[in-house]
Amino acid sequence: MTVQTSLQKLRAPWVECISRELASGEGVRAGFSEQLVRFYDLLEQTIMTGDTAWLDPILYDWGRSPTETNLEEGDYNVSFIVNRMIALTIKTARDTLKQKEALELIAAVIPILTHSLSVVVRYEMETRVAHISNELGKTQKKLQQLDRNKSNFISVAAHELKTPLTLIEGYTSMMVDIAQSSQLPQMNNYLNGVETGIYRLRHIIDDMIDVSLIDNNLLTLNFQPVWVSNMFNLLSNEMKKIVEERNQTLTINSFEGSEIMIYADSERLYQALHNVVANAIKFTPDKGAITINGRLLPGFVEIVVADTGIGISPENQATIFEKFEQLGKADLHSSGKTKFKGGGPGLGLPITRGIIEAHGGTIWVESEGYDEVKLNGSTFHILLPTRTEPTDPSMTKYFGQFEVDNKEPETDPSGKEDTPTNQSAA
Repeated sequence: MTVQTSLQKLRAPWVECISRELASGEGVRAGFSEQLVRFYDLLEQTIMTGDTAWLDPILYDWGRSPTETNLEEGDYNVSFIVNRMIALTIKTARDTLKQKEALELIAAVIPILTHSLSVVVRYEMETRVAHISNELGKTQKKLQQLDRNKSNFISVAAHELKTPLTLIEGYTSMMVDIAQSSQLPQMNNYLNGVETGIYRLRHIIDDMIDVSLIDNNLLTLNFQPVWVSNMFNLLSNEMKKIVEERNQTLTINSFEGSEIMIYADSERLYQALHNVVANAIKFTPDKGAITINGRLLPGFVEIVVADTGIGISPENQATIFEKFEQLGKADLHSSGKTKFKGGGPGLGLPITRGIIEAHGGTIWVESEGYDEVKLNGSTFHILLPTRTEPTDPSMTKYFGQFEVDNKEPETDPSGKEDTPTNQSAA
C-alpha cells in the first residue's frame, strides 16, 4: 500500500480524533473540522509533489488568526494545536493502519508537520511582535501627550503665577516703606518674612519657565568670552556664607583648564554650576566637604564636583535629571534650599542638564550608592566644549577685533616695536 492510499484511509479517523480532542462544543468542532479537512487536502498535495509551499496559505491564516484576547494574554493556541497534531497523527496511524503502513506514513508526514509547526510559530511570533509594537506605539503616544500636557501646564502655570506675584511684590514693597516710616519693628519682621516667601516663589517660577524653555527647545544662549576661573571665584564668594552656616568646606582646586577662556553663556553656565554645587551642599551633612576639580581633555574641559554626602542609589542616578524627581519621600524633606536634604520642586538638575546640553556638553553622576551612615558621596561630571570662537559670525568679527586691539605690541630683534607699517612690509 502506498503512502497516498494510507493517507486516504487515515483521513476520516484523523479528522475525528483531532477535532474531538482539540475542539469543544459541536459548533466549534464543525468549523474546526472544516479547517482540518482543508489542511489534510493540502497535506496530501505536499506529499505527492514534495513541495511544502502547498501548506503555506493555511499556515499563514492560522498563524495570523490569534484574537486580541489571545495576544494580550500571551496564548499560543495555534502552535499548541499543530504540536499536538503531530502526536495525534502518530497515535491515529498506529490505531488505524498496519505497523509497516503506519511507519511509512509517519516517516512521510511527521517532517512535513514539523515544518508546519516551525512556520506557524514564526507567523504567530510575527503577529505577536506586531501587536506588541502597536501597543508600545500607542503607549509612547500617550506618554508623549502626557509629557506635552505637563510641559504646557508648567509653562502656563509659571506665566500665570508671575502676574499676581508681581502685584504681591509691589504692594509688599509699599507696606515695607510705610512700616519703616512709621517705625513699626514688629510689622517689619512680618514683612521680611513675606519678602522671603516672595523671593523663594519667584525663584520657583523662574525655574518653571526655564524648564518650559528647555522642553520646547526655546532656550537661547548668549555666547561670550567666559573665563572658567572667574566662574569658580564667583561661586566661591556666593556659597561662602551658606557653607559656613552648614559648617562645611568648599574647596576649588586649580587644574589644567581652570584658567582657560571659552565661549559660553556666562549667566546660564554659572546657573548650571550653582545648581550642582547647591545640590551637593544640600545632600551633604554638616561638617562635610565639597570639592571642585577637573581636567582638560581634547576639545573639552571637564569640571568635577564631588561631595561627602549621602550618595545616590544606582537606579536614581539617571532619574535625578528628570523633572520633579526627588530622592526619598517629599513629605519627609526639610524646607529650604540649603538645609540638609531640603525639599524643592526637583527642577535644578533638569535645568542644569538642559543648559549643559544646549552648550554641546553633557553631565552625569557617579556614586557607590545611597547610605546616610557610610556617606558614599556623589561625583558630578560636567563636560563642556572648549570653544575658541563664538557661534555667531558677526560676533567672531567683533571678538577678533577685540583680541587684536588688546594684543601687546611685538618687537623685532633690534628692540623696535613692530608697527602696522612694518607688519605690512613683512
